[in-house]
Amino acid sequence: MKKILITGAAGFIGFHLLNRLISEGYEIIGMDNLNDYYDPALKFDRLTECGISKSELTANRICKSTLYQNYRFIRLDLLDISSLLSLFEEEKFDYVLHLAAQPGVRYSLVNPQAYIDSNITGFLNILESCRKYPVKHLIFASSSSIYGVNTKMPFSVRDNVDHPVSLYAATKKSNELMAHTYSHLFNIPSTGLRFFTVYGPWGRPDMAYFKFTKAILGNNPIEVFNYGNMKRDFTYIGDIVESISRLLPKAPQPDKSFDHYNNDSSRSWAAYRVLNIGNHNPVQLKDFIHELEKNLGKKAEINYLPMQPGDVEATYADVEELNNLIDYAPRIGINEGIREFIDWYIRYYKISS
Repeated sequence: MKKILITGAAGFIGFHLLNRLISEGYEIIGMDNLNDYYDPALKFDRLTECGISKSELTANRICKSTLYQNYRFIRLDLLDISSLLSLFEEEKFDYVLHLAAQPGVRYSLVNPQAYIDSNITGFLNILESCRKYPVKHLIFASSSSIYGVNTKMPFSVRDNVDHPVSLYAATKKSNELMAHTYSHLFNIPSTGLRFFTVYGPWGRPDMAYFKFTKAILGNNPIEVFNYGNMKRDFTYIGDIVESISRLLPKAPQPDKSFDHYNNDSSRSWAAYRVLNIGNHNPVQLKDFIHELEKNLGKKAEINYLPMQPGDVEATYADVEELNNLIDYAPRIGINEGIREFIDWYIRYYKISS
């Protein structure tokens, strides 16, 4: 049985991914520091859904799931390099899915240190652990934010990404550069995934669609930036999970035909790659809100505001590289995706009709 470490396992993507990989028979160890960037109650409930009891959680101690024989969880911080190295030495992972990070563009404007600690130092600790205890494939979360204010659509992994407009985006680009360096120096097969606006059940409360839903149900106004002229490549969580599951055994190989004179940033002589994971179908934010209204049976009161620092007007993923590699590309539209999210939201928060 192949063994996988999933960091950020109590987070949105980590929760869905570990459930999928548990069902596929992998041995999973989930890891999370359970910080309070957003309400930890949701993180604890995700853990409970997987058979991990809050009462059993102690720092640096592995808990066994009461629901799945092949799932264990450890509360551990990425900055605790000593404990992280001990975990790698003890467990001898085949794969690492590194999803833990400090998310959020606007929060990086007010708490930049959190991004350096988690996204830079924390990622360095993961790389060091993979160097000392080699793995078959390291997959890590990057972000569509690294494309900055690029207006060449759709965003291609071959595009220049040297102009980030938030510290969050800068840390994600740094992760890609760090992973490439470690792949080159220490032969760590690494794949960076540029996620495009992931949404769905058990999502993050700091995301706009989550806040909009809460506000609409509470008869409160919602704030829509750039006067509603935003487009996002909304990507349903099920498509993310399907893509990563297919990617896991497909570790990158060095490209022996790499052209050092006319180099392509999506390829390397090292065992390294980056990929977009997006729905390759940008949606006007107004249309997304309309779909929320339709499923909630309520109209939104909207306050239109100017563009916020760190934001971009539009995102649009070119997923040709992903599709060629795994014969799959995200395909679930907002009609189905929002319906699934709203159904979960109403059940989880016990909202009566």
